[in-house]
Amino acid sequence: MAGYAVGHLHDVVAGPGIVEYLERIDATLEPYGGRFVIHGARPDVREGDWSGDLILIEFPDLDSARAWYDSPAYREIIPLRADNSRGAILLIDGVGDDHRATDVLS
Repeated sequence: MAGYAVGHLHDVVAGPGIVEYLERIDATLEPYGGRFVIHGARPDVREGDWSGDLILIEFPDLDSARAWYDSPAYREIIPLRADNSRGAILLIDGVGDDHRATDVLS
């Protein structure tokens, strides 16, 4: 089952630090099978309030997502993002193809 890294970033300063982060992140994802699913698109907000940017990176499984986040290559570039934005980053399991909404009731 796929695992995901989700970022909800605010107040991104699009200066040299973020540019370097963007130039380097792809190489950190490759060894762990990570790929961007959502990155930089503006949402069509239908309900509630939304601000910031949503980033969704898919990995083969949650262990791969954890290994990527904890890797020396990614840890090295975290300050480039963290020093130039605010937000939350989380790692989470996906669901299987047969998942139904009521499965969470079990």
